[in-house]
Amino acid sequence: MEALRREFVYFSYYFMVQLEQIFPYWILGMLLGSAVSVFMKDHIHNAFRSMQGKRLGILGIVCASALGIASPLCMYGTIPIAASFSRSGIKDDWLAAFMMSSVLLNPQLIIYSAALGNTALVVRILSCFLCGIAAGLLIRFCYWNKPFFNFSGFDEPKSRDTDPNILLRYLKNLWRNVKATGLYFLVGIMLSALFQRYVPTEVMTSLFGGNEAFGVLMAATIGVPLYACGGGTIPLLQAWLHNGMSMGSAAAFMITGPATKITNLGALKIVLGIRRFILYVTFTMLFALFTGLLVNFIG
Repeated sequence: MEALRREFVYFSYYFMVQLEQIFPYWILGMLLGSAVSVFMKDHIHNAFRSMQGKRLGILGIVCASALGIASPLCMYGTIPIAASFSRSGIKDDWLAAFMMSSVLLNPQLIIYSAALGNTALVVRILSCFLCGIAAGLLIRFCYWNKPFFNFSGFDEPKSRDTDPNILLRYLKNLWRNVKATGLYFLVGIMLSALFQRYVPTEVMTSLFGGNEAFGVLMAATIGVPLYACGGGTIPLLQAWLHNGMSMGSAAAFMITGPATKITNLGALKIVLGIRRFILYVTFTMLFALFTGLLVNFIG
């Protein structure tokens, strides 16, 4: 009984340390994320629509990737709006860049990721931005004048932020945000505390830091089944980086995790079909591996 009480004390200590470090970023992320969703979402999407008909070429892919990161929507929200973009004449290469970067990152997750430190934050933003550009370029050169997406059956997206009172509109969005991320956030804190308490530093170093190529591959691979929510993985990443995970391994995890999240894969399979869906997963894994190795090489 005494041993159990002692373990609970240790666990509580690690839990509270992680909570104190991450909680302010979670709160700030929700506050700003809901503000972007309520007040800026339409402006961001209208900016993308305004690119239609302009001869931007590859620059359009770059802009689309940046706007995808700025968009606050998850993949299930991104696909209906992408269907709307497609019907209005936006090219598939621009759509690919927008959707790829949108599934990887959003303003709220940027705030969460700041808890990992400036280096990890910059690596995450740059890698997601470049991943969107790479996806757009592949569609541009490999599927020129051939359709890549099938958006049939997707209706115009309906916004839930319709309350005439602007304050209530924001508070309702914020409450939905809390319900959507709160449980995953607490689970992430608990898992992080368990790792801190029971997983020796040398184990993490040997898996994700010592052998760089193997560590990056391992991180890219575990990102597939382990990722459930962006906010929930931040405590885990913070603990792993503290225990010896290389920045390249973290970068690989931050790409494959959201890109292969089960709900995202289900939505993408509908608009891609099985053959292009396999291409998407292959591209994601290879880009994550290359990015992780490059980050470790530069670092």
